[in-house]
Amino acid sequence: MKELKGTGVAMVTPFNVDGSINFTHLEKLTNHLIDGGVEYLVVMGTTGESVTLTKQEKDDVLDCVVRVTDGRIPVILGVGGNNTAEVCAQLNNLDTTGLTAILSVSPAYNKPTQEGIYQHYAAISDCSLLPIILYNVPGRTSSNITAETTLRLAHDFENIVAIKEASGSLDQCMKIIKDRPEGFLMISGDDNFSLPLIASGGDGVISVVANALPREYSDLIRASLAGDFETARTLQYRLFDIVNLLFVEGNPAGVKCALNALGVCEENVRLPLVQVSDKLRSELSELVRNV
Repeated sequence: MKELKGTGVAMVTPFNVDGSINFTHLEKLTNHLIDGGVEYLVVMGTTGESVTLTKQEKDDVLDCVVRVTDGRIPVILGVGGNNTAEVCAQLNNLDTTGLTAILSVSPAYNKPTQEGIYQHYAAISDCSLLPIILYNVPGRTSSNITAETTLRLAHDFENIVAIKEASGSLDQCMKIIKDRPEGFLMISGDDNFSLPLIASGGDGVISVVANALPREYSDLIRASLAGDFETARTLQYRLFDIVNLLFVEGNPAGVKCALNALGVCEENVRLPLVQVSDKLRSELSELVRNV
């Protein structure tokens, strides 16, 4: 899965003021990212506010992104949840046209044991026609996929090809990198964690900040992967404050504020999320306009 090395983008879903999807801005965002040089797109992740979209809306968003992308770069679809049977049903009925892989988050709220997490992904592996990227984000799911469970899944199932790691533990990531099967990718799930992870043997990132600054951030990742850490550090610290501000009042409110400042899409979000405060909007807008 060499096409998943580098910078993937966890795409936002642009909304109108009334909360409906703004497909004109979704097209604009898609071209903004491709023109910015990112390696692939991720649709219907956390940043896309997927939990607030209906099935029809999710289908319409995916259709739009696949159509506009037109095969220029890979498209990854987020398909996850805390009901294993429902996730498998979605995969059994999934039209895979234009898709390269799926990203599937570990079950939230249920707090399964490690054996439960393993069996959840084993079931997904059995019914997925596409390669699977595991997604470990304990801050949202309230449970961690341990290095041992990740390695067990990676070795046992050929179609489990990567993990998006957002545990924040470099030690855990390095354990996976050390003992992973050949070709299994370690992908960062945190923008400011990507450089040290790549230096440890990681393969790239699924980014939030790259929605707004695709060229700047993908240049950072490419420099890191090439071993040019002097250039990578310079770019990292140029974006460091922006990345931190993006998450002060939650994701994707922060990055939508940045996108609005750059004229890509409006910053509307769906409840229970709200737009950022006026203070943060002023600080963030100034920073992104002056990168």
